[in-house]
Formats: sequence, C-alpha cells, structure tokens
Amino acid sequence: MKSNIVIFWLLTAYFIILSTVYTVWNINVHGGPEWAGSIAILLSGGLTAFIASYLGLVKKKQGGVQVADRDLADIDDGDPEIGEFSPWSWWPIFLAFALGLVILGVCIGFQFWMVFLSLPLVIVGVVGWVYEYYRGNFAR
Repeated sequence: MKSNIVIFWLLTAYFIILSTVYTVWNINVHGGPEWAGSIAILLSGGLTAFIASYLGLVKKKQGGVQVADRDLADIDDGDPEIGEFSPWSWWPIFLAFALGLVILGVCIGFQFWMVFLSLPLVIVGVVGWVYEYYRGNFAR
C-alpha cells in the first residue's frame, strides 16, 4: 500500500506541474489561458491527492506493515479469500448483452422502443444472477 500512496502523490505533483506548464504555455502562445484544459488537469491532480490521502488514512488505521509491503513476504501470507465467483454462470454474459441493448437504444437517438424492450431483459439478468444459488444443482 505504501507504493500506491507514493505513486498517487507523484501523480498529484505531476498534474499540478503539468497544469502550470499548460496554462503558461497557452498564455504565451494564445495570449490567454485555456480554462477547460487547465482546470481539468488541475482537478485531476486534486483527485489523485484525494486518493493518496485516503490510502494514507487507511494505512494508518490498519496499523503495522501490510503483507504487500514486506520484502520477505510470500504469496501465501496474504489473505486468500478473494470472493466467490461462479465460473459456470451465464448470467453475467446475459446481463452484459441486455445492458448493451439498453445503452445502444439510448445512444442511437434514444430509441424508446429498444430501451423499452430491453429493460425487462436487464431485470431478468439481475434477478437470475442474484438468485442463481437458490435453485438447481447449486442451491444452498
């Protein structure tokens, strides 16, 4: 986690320096600042500073050195519990297809009929994915 914090603080410094250079460059070339780019780059620095400070607070609250920060740590020393995943499940693919149809309907001039017909598929996909462990071979 320490390396992540350092990387985000370096990114913060980079974005602040880049914002300054970008603003000065635009003043020299065009006679005035280009506000959209200058502010966007500066806010990117602010966002990386938020992430760096959040990670710093998390590290401080956890106390001690994390497994990832120790040089002599093995892979087995970390927490093996990542989550529960269903490699046999087709519901994520079905849900991605249904959401793709909804977004396609919105992007192509908001085709109401396409959105209207594909929203039930999204609901079926979410319900199927959530409740896949309540029926069939893998019921609990």
